[in-house]
Amino acid sequence: MKGKVKKVVLAYSGGLDTSVILRWLQDEYGCEVVTFTADIGQGEELEPAREKAKLLGIKEIFIEDLREEFVRDFVLPMFRANAIYEDTYLLGTSIARPLISKRQIEIAEAVGADAVAHGATGKGNDQVRFELSYYALKPDIRIIAPWREWDLNSRSRLIEYAEKHQIPIPKDKRGEAPFSADANLLHISCEGKALEDPWEEPEEYVFSRTVRPEDAPDRPTYVEIEFERGDPVAVDGEKLSPAALLTRLNELAGANGVGRADIVENRFVGMKSRGVYETPGGTILFHARRAVESLTLDKGAMHLKDELTPRYAEIVYNGFWFSPEREMLQAAIDESQKVVTGTARVKLYKGNVMVVGRKSPNSLYSEEIATFEADSVYDQSDATGFIRLNALRLRLRKSVEG
Repeated sequence: MKGKVKKVVLAYSGGLDTSVILRWLQDEYGCEVVTFTADIGQGEELEPAREKAKLLGIKEIFIEDLREEFVRDFVLPMFRANAIYEDTYLLGTSIARPLISKRQIEIAEAVGADAVAHGATGKGNDQVRFELSYYALKPDIRIIAPWREWDLNSRSRLIEYAEKHQIPIPKDKRGEAPFSADANLLHISCEGKALEDPWEEPEEYVFSRTVRPEDAPDRPTYVEIEFERGDPVAVDGEKLSPAALLTRLNELAGANGVGRADIVENRFVGMKSRGVYETPGGTILFHARRAVESLTLDKGAMHLKDELTPRYAEIVYNGFWFSPEREMLQAAIDESQKVVTGTARVKLYKGNVMVVGRKSPNSLYSEEIATFEADSVYDQSDATGFIRLNALRLRLRKSVEG
């Protein structure tokens, strides 16, 4: 079975796990390996991954900056849906996997590879997200998931394998990491080991993108975010590209301790998992978008969208980005966003995001109608019949019950 693979495209970070996987693929499958490293804003220097791949004999190496595509084509469509999983998780890791998978398949087709490989473990959600995306884009692709095949089931075994095969390991990477982390432009997630007890508060060293809320400035920071058709286009009056805009919001939010979440979530594979996440700019964006929607969306449209949101979030979380149901929901959601143009003003203060203003040329809010003062456009006596009609079934039920 293993000998049937000729060329495989590996999602490669340059770290210990994927470097071991690279060599393991060469040894176990006897195949040519192509590496693909995506810059989606994880904040790490990627050139060392190129050098390590060269050192391990790789001739075809792809390192690509996908930050703009990530935010424009994946993060923003998801945010139009106000997607949030189990009321707390803004899906930062979930939304990165379909983009990596998409590009991996494109590279496989370009170089004539008959297989793809990833470094996700057999316990987590990412293996599902990667592989559902692979199959959706290329149904006949061969998938290799080393963590489900090999017996290198501990860090010490990985290091032993690396040393045996002369895979370089930096000295600071030899010790056991206190937790595992995954980062991109939208968020960073930390899980496992020191974080596995859900009763224990995470140590401050876990957080890397936000200051401790207690240490944030004693004066609030005000930010204005402008939206067009549901998407953010400017911060404090400055037009920015999608990735640049999210970067700016990350900086503002992080400096004010905004975006931390300590979560116990239900993984798709069935177990519960504790994670500590930072989504600074995304947290601002979530609240600001909702503020503009509150002015511009009709009540019926907004409430229907709110009913669809949990289903959309679950679809993304479970790895079904390239599914007909997600595309169908996206079309409905995007239709609703045609009127969502305007500006939200938010106040950031010691870990909190507070909406303090919103305006829109498409606003459905009417001071003339909403006022508690005297007006000439709303006849309050109309409410009598409205209430009596809505009370009819309640009165009938009570009369039958006696």
